[in-house]
Amino acid sequence: MSTVSKVSVATKRLLLGRPFRSDTLGHTLLPKRIALPVFASDAMSSVAYAPQEIFLVLSVAGISALAFTPWVAIAVAVVMAVVVASYRQNVHAYPSGGGDYEVATVNLGPNAGLTVGSALLVDYVLTVAVSVTSAAENIGSAIPFVGEHKVWFCVGAIMLLAAVNLRGIKESGAVLAIPTYGFIIGVLGMLIWGFTEIYVLGQDIHSETADFGIVPEQDDLTALALIFLVARSFSSGCAALTGVEAISNGVPAFRKPKSRNAATTLLLLGAFSITLLMGIVLLAEKIGAKYVMNPAQDLVGAPEGYQQKAMIAQLAHAVFDSFPPAFFFVTTVTALILLLAANTAFNGFPVLGSVLAQDRYLPRQLHTRGDRLAFSNGILFLAIAAIIFVVAFGAQVTALIQLYIVGVFVSFTLSQTGMVRHWTRLLRTETDPNARRRMMQSRVVNTVGLVMTATVLVVVLLTKFTEGAYIAVIAMVSLFVMMKLIHHHYASVQRELDRAEDDDEAVLPSRTHSIVLVSSLHMASKRALRYARATRPDVLEAITVNVDDRDTRKLVSEWEASDITVPLKVIASPYREITRPVIEYVRRVRRESPRDVVTVFIPEYVVGHWWEQILHNQSALRLKGRLLFEPGVMVTSVPWQLTSSDRRKEDRAYWAPGETRRALGEPERRL
Repeated sequence: MSTVSKVSVATKRLLLGRPFRSDTLGHTLLPKRIALPVFASDAMSSVAYAPQEIFLVLSVAGISALAFTPWVAIAVAVVMAVVVASYRQNVHAYPSGGGDYEVATVNLGPNAGLTVGSALLVDYVLTVAVSVTSAAENIGSAIPFVGEHKVWFCVGAIMLLAAVNLRGIKESGAVLAIPTYGFIIGVLGMLIWGFTEIYVLGQDIHSETADFGIVPEQDDLTALALIFLVARSFSSGCAALTGVEAISNGVPAFRKPKSRNAATTLLLLGAFSITLLMGIVLLAEKIGAKYVMNPAQDLVGAPEGYQQKAMIAQLAHAVFDSFPPAFFFVTTVTALILLLAANTAFNGFPVLGSVLAQDRYLPRQLHTRGDRLAFSNGILFLAIAAIIFVVAFGAQVTALIQLYIVGVFVSFTLSQTGMVRHWTRLLRTETDPNARRRMMQSRVVNTVGLVMTATVLVVVLLTKFTEGAYIAVIAMVSLFVMMKLIHHHYASVQRELDRAEDDDEAVLPSRTHSIVLVSSLHMASKRALRYARATRPDVLEAITVNVDDRDTRKLVSEWEASDITVPLKVIASPYREITRPVIEYVRRVRRESPRDVVTVFIPEYVVGHWWEQILHNQSALRLKGRLLFEPGVMVTSVPWQLTSSDRRKEDRAYWAPGETRRALGEPERRL
């Protein structure tokens, strides 16, 4: 094995660890305590910036509009509770991991399922982009270097998350557990202590922005405009719901009983998210916290050069003013959860991509597990797509978040529609009264979920479409069309391969006509001739292309002087081409004997250095590329190992590519 190969293998093992056998997949399944941080990190991180977005949108109308913040938060919490209750029905009814895609496909048809699939794939990509850019913004407020290089920070963070997930879902869950639970404990502790100080100890707590005024961008809003502004604030706050669907897509990753454990984890996720969301909004409203788009222009009374803190940082600073370590703990775990929230997408996207690939809507490579039993290709694809979005939008949260949540509410709405039809279909055949009562209750839950999510989807589209949501819609439509084309290609290939006509002719040709390409009479050509003769063709001949008269005369002279009995034909090439004369000769042979199969033997050098490949085999590669498209023609490469190739030979046993995927036994020695 070459030094470069050894270094690359060692680096891969250092970063990703040793490969897992397929029969160890059960050991990678998640208990609830690990599944919660794996699948809830996105929803938890949304709680960190969704309240901030509510305040930001309402600040456009001035301080008076902030009175609507508790009501907007209550509306978001109600929608979240309904969605969580609805998805608990989903995980019991469809535990295979297809999630919303499977529900929509089974109950509404392939096009509806593909719409859900494209919406979720786009939303997962945006989840990664929004999460890391939000983390960069929070960290950048404390570390100026990060703020000045947000794009590079985000790219590095995405690559790091991809590497962690390539090590396997269980290991990534262990990494996420500490910051996720730290965030829950830190923010919950901040809320409990803050409300205790206010309502029990009677202390007067004020945010650092409490005494600042807000310059309204529009201070003469009509009633209709104010309703639209509140609706837009509600749609931004609904970002807190992103990530709820991840558990229904990840049911196969749970330990048995999978559905029950997934439903329990979903209930915990909803309880924590609603509690933290409402607590943050109510505490922020109580202590007078404010958050605006441009603090230098929009805040009245702010000192010159004032740096606006994130909403949670403002709350932590006010509550823990006399205990700085608690403030630093809350801000640190918030930054970490924002940074690691993208991990939910890194678990959901590859699983959904695998299901879509299995149904032939995406390349088959996305269905294959890697060395560590993770869907490696899906993880890499997600990382690359998220990096493209981050770079394209300059790592600006405000710009990216406008594209956000459209996809997830499309999937919510179609999923709940599918679940209503699912229960209706089962009720037609179910006769047991108890079972019918449970089904009817489930249908009511999903019907309420359908009404809620469809309403939010309409609000989101109306309030965010012109602000950038149209880009997400275009991306979803483009992905939908692309997946339809991929499916059409796979289906047409399958139909072509399944056709029975001409099978006998293809398997049992009347004769075989073998042609050996010769450039000079050396050992590589002689090996090709010997191998071609060993196949016992009906006709065997050698051909050479006359691109240089002197070289051709020399070859013919040597050929006649040798003991080779195979006839050598010289093909004229007035323009010194090689590929075209050979192709035309092969076609002529095919025309003269259409039922014959022509086999072309091409000698090739096996080299040990990359630069040697440039110096050799170029004519052979061009010929093979053209001959492969000729019907009735087989191409056989006959290798000749040059001395330099010895450095690439392995003198020990090794795992062949893909053996960990096929769960083979002990490695064999490869010759």
